[in-house]
Amino acid sequence: MLHECRLCGSRDLTLWMRDGRNGDLNYYRCGACALWNYDLDCGMDQTQYTETYVAPDDPEHKPNQQIRQSWNYLRARVRGPGSIMDIGCGNAALLHFARQRGWQVRGMELSAPMAEVIAQDQGIEVIVSNFLEYDPAQDESYDVVVLRHVLEHLPDSKLAMRKIGELLKPQGLAFLELPNTGSISYKLKRQLKNRGLKNKKYTADWRPGHCNEFCRQSFTYLLGATGFELVDWRTYSNKPLANMFYRYVPIASKVRMLARKRGN
Repeated sequence: MLHECRLCGSRDLTLWMRDGRNGDLNYYRCGACALWNYDLDCGMDQTQYTETYVAPDDPEHKPNQQIRQSWNYLRARVRGPGSIMDIGCGNAALLHFARQRGWQVRGMELSAPMAEVIAQDQGIEVIVSNFLEYDPAQDESYDVVVLRHVLEHLPDSKLAMRKIGELLKPQGLAFLELPNTGSISYKLKRQLKNRGLKNKKYTADWRPGHCNEFCRQSFTYLLGATGFELVDWRTYSNKPLANMFYRYVPIASKVRMLARKRGN
C-alpha cells in the first residue's frame, strides 16, 4: 500500500481507482495536491509503448498527424527558429517538422536501435539515455524542451522538471503533453473501473505504464515546487473539430501546456 504522495509527500491518500482485470491495481488520490499516484508495488509495464519506426513524412501514419498538431500548437506560441530538445522523441516527427522551419533539433530516446534508424533516415542526432540520469554538457542548452506523454511514465516528476530546467536557456520553455484526470472521460473511467465494468478487456497479467496522473491542480503544484510558472494550459483531442469545443470548455482527456522557469 502507498503511504505518501510521490509529488507533495502528503499522507492524505484515498484509494481512488482500482484497475486491471482483477481490480487489484490501485491508484491513490492525494487530498493535498490531487495527484493520482499508482501503487508501483503492483507492477509496471512500459514495453507496451514500444514503437516501430515510421518515417515522419508518412501522411497515413496517425501518430504523425497527431504530432503535426503538437507542432502547430508550439509554433503558434513560441518565437523561432531556435533550438529544441525532444525527450522521448519517438520517430522524431516533431523534430522533423521543427527542422523544416529552421530550428536546430536534437532528441533523446531509451532505444539505441530507434536512435540509430533516425540518424540514418533523417540525419537527426538522438542521444540514447535515461532522461532522469542524463547530465548535460556544460554548454548544452535549448530554447524549448519537449516531453510529449512522457512525464506520466516517470516515477519522480519533480526530478524530471528539474532536469528540464537544467537544459533550458534563460527564457526557455518546457512544452508538455499528458493525460488530464480533470476531464469528464477520466471521471467516467474511474466510475466504470471501480465497478468492474471496464476491466475485463485486460489480461490477468496486464500492468499499466503510468506512474503519476495529473490534473491542472497537481501539475500547477509540480511547477511551483520546481521553480516553473504556467504559461498556457490547453486540453485537446486528436480530432481537430472537437478542439474547437475544448478551446472554450477545457475538459478534454489530454492537455498541452507551456511552462517557463522562474527567474529566467
